[in-house]
Amino acid sequence: MKRYGELTFECFEEKDIYVLTPIMMRAFDEDTRIHLNEPKGGPDGYDNGDFLRKFGLHQDTTAYKISLGDTVIGCIILWINKETKINFLGNIFIDTPVQNKGIGKKIWEFIEQEHSDTIQWGTETPGFSKRNHNFYVNKCGFHIVKIENPFDKYECSYVMEKKYN
Repeated sequence: MKRYGELTFECFEEKDIYVLTPIMMRAFDEDTRIHLNEPKGGPDGYDNGDFLRKFGLHQDTTAYKISLGDTVIGCIILWINKETKINFLGNIFIDTPVQNKGIGKKIWEFIEQEHSDTIQWGTETPGFSKRNHNFYVNKCGFHIVKIENPFDKYECSYVMEKKYN
């Protein structure tokens, strides 16, 4: 267990899937509702635990369940390459009641502190998700380096990087 301010980061375990899946559903469904005016939507398996099983428990990931006080609020899944020091933020989500309160920025600060030898971070986010673009670019310092499938509102993806000198 690691602490960063009022946040607690615990290594993700299979038992966490059951508490985190509803949180992931609310977070992704809210994003879909806001940006696509549709009630539900997210990556394959976001709504039944398969996504977290596949990526959160993958042998090559570093994943944390995140709590605020005694309440589980979200998760991060990171791909850390100790050799190249080029890392990938695979997923970050927090529950809807605590969104837009600066917690995502604190989570990112924790990630940067934990992996301070990183020379480059990469991530990818849906093209429709303007809140994510704002978060990654304006709050975390990422730059958009590629837009994949730019004319498809469902398949469009922004590829982002953050490089350190």
